[in-house]
Amino acid sequence: MTDLTRQQAHDLLTKYVKGEHYITHSYAVEAIMRGLAKRLAPQDEELWAICGLLHDLDEETAPWREDMATHGPVAVQILRSEGINNPVLENAIMAHNPICGKNPETTLEFAIIAADPMSGFLKAVAQIYPDKKLASVKRKSVTKRFKETRFAAGANRDFMMLIEKTGISWDEFIDIAMASMLEIADEIGL
Repeated sequence: MTDLTRQQAHDLLTKYVKGEHYITHSYAVEAIMRGLAKRLAPQDEELWAICGLLHDLDEETAPWREDMATHGPVAVQILRSEGINNPVLENAIMAHNPICGKNPETTLEFAIIAADPMSGFLKAVAQIYPDKKLASVKRKSVTKRFKETRFAAGANRDFMMLIEKTGISWDEFIDIAMASMLEIADEIGL
């Protein structure tokens, strides 16, 4: 099976990932990837969204806390064990964690490595607002917090900046990511 519907991808996600935080993070990355695809690869929007949805499929399965290089390869093993063999999907999942040995090379791969930390970063920025809503966040605030390296220190800024390898500027990336996450704000608690 090489084609995967959004529903099948969601079913896989919820089969292997139980933590609500991980699932909402996956939804956020899916939304950003869908937004980026609309701009960069409209013909592949569904594939890009599914890559975002499944990028952390092995979050609760891989022993990544002991060996970060397992994060990505274990997800690929899960996909294959489920009868899914899609090299584009596999490469994107692997590329979001270069420690596993796969560096991003394609526009899709640069998009996912940037979208992953951006989703958490935007959530962190929203959390400092009194209403804790993404709708209150302005691009200027995101850029300001981005420069404060101690703020959301776990969000890899170098990875986020790789979005520029796709031809999208930092400001446009913020706009796309915020608009995409706002579309599902209720689902992700923002």
